[in-house]
Amino acid sequence: MDKRLEAFGKLLKTMDELREQCPWDKKQTLESLRYLTIEETYELSDAILEGDLDSIKKELGDLMLHIVFYARIGSEKQSFDITDVLEYINEKLHTRHPHIYGDVIVKNAKEVKDNWEKIKVMNEGRTSVLGGVPRSLPPLVKAYRIQEKASGVGFDWEKPEQVWEKVIEELHELKNEVDHDGNKSKTEEEFGDLLFALVNYARFIDVNPEDALERTNKKFIRRFQYLEKNAKKLGKSLFDMSLEEMDVFWEEAKALE
Repeated sequence: MDKRLEAFGKLLKTMDELREQCPWDKKQTLESLRYLTIEETYELSDAILEGDLDSIKKELGDLMLHIVFYARIGSEKQSFDITDVLEYINEKLHTRHPHIYGDVIVKNAKEVKDNWEKIKVMNEGRTSVLGGVPRSLPPLVKAYRIQEKASGVGFDWEKPEQVWEKVIEELHELKNEVDHDGNKSKTEEEFGDLLFALVNYARFIDVNPEDALERTNKKFIRRFQYLEKNAKKLGKSLFDMSLEEMDVFWEEAKALE
């Protein structure tokens, strides 16, 4: 027997046992699992950014458990079960890859993505190309996905240089608003325009802005904690140190990377 199928079957059996016998598992609902799934997804994201393959494996296992858990609850509601879930995704993948399972010819990965978006709009009866962007996505991710979907129907810049010019334009507009004591609402709008333009530029230079920002977050945390640790060695509190004193350790942390 295929070991993958054997392992998946064991997980399904375990889920059934836990749902029927464990007090905690018996209490769970679709709603109660939701925030836990979000947490697990972010833990997987962290592991990917760290390049920790062992942790990626474990986090994928946690997410797989959640998928099976949701399917079990769906079967109890007589709405869907794990078979329905798997059959749906199999059919979807075949439909969305006509260059593999049909007679469509594509030249590159971009054409595959464009076809994917076109099929979604045609087959799912959406009134807008942007209809598939979840409202609850974090704004940075949402901006990236909005731009990708608009690009899929040809609404896009032609060259990275054009997008960079837009970034500079938006930067000047923001600076002008701040310099002339603009109202907060207008300043916020201009700041948002600049961020949106930067996300667009990131897309053109093949950088994921969410990943880039998170890597910078981690870098800042690492350097700042080096500063804290070394200040503590000197018996000093950051509250009592000057910016110049703190900068010494900050530059040391940079040099160690």
